[in-house]
Amino acid sequence: MEHPVYKYRKAQAEHLSQLPEEEREYKAREFRIGNACYIYHQQAIPIQENRLIMYYKEWLEGLPPNISRQMRTLGFEACKTIIPFTRYVNERNDIGMRDWLKEHLSASDFNYWQELSKKADSPTF
Repeated sequence: MEHPVYKYRKAQAEHLSQLPEEEREYKAREFRIGNACYIYHQQAIPIQENRLIMYYKEWLEGLPPNISRQMRTLGFEACKTIIPFTRYVNERNDIGMRDWLKEHLSASDFNYWQELSKKADSPTF
């Protein structure tokens, strides 16, 4: 999956073209997966602000107390684009990251992402 921002897409293509042949596919896969994750998280941002604020309050309630305090201190504006919150928003709108990536990545890239996620013992990438 290509990056949606032209300058980053161009920079990635240039970077790949300068790599030795044996390193290109590995790095290209990293870019495709990273780009897909970026696009997934960006989907949460354009939701109406009043809904985002409602989700923010819900999200805070579900966090451990020490993290919730920290996120409250940061405030809505700082939190509305951070990965844990954008994933919460997407999940809240029935857009699960795993299923979304499965739909938008090749089977090979998706399986690779799943293996990395298992190794990291984390549901996120």
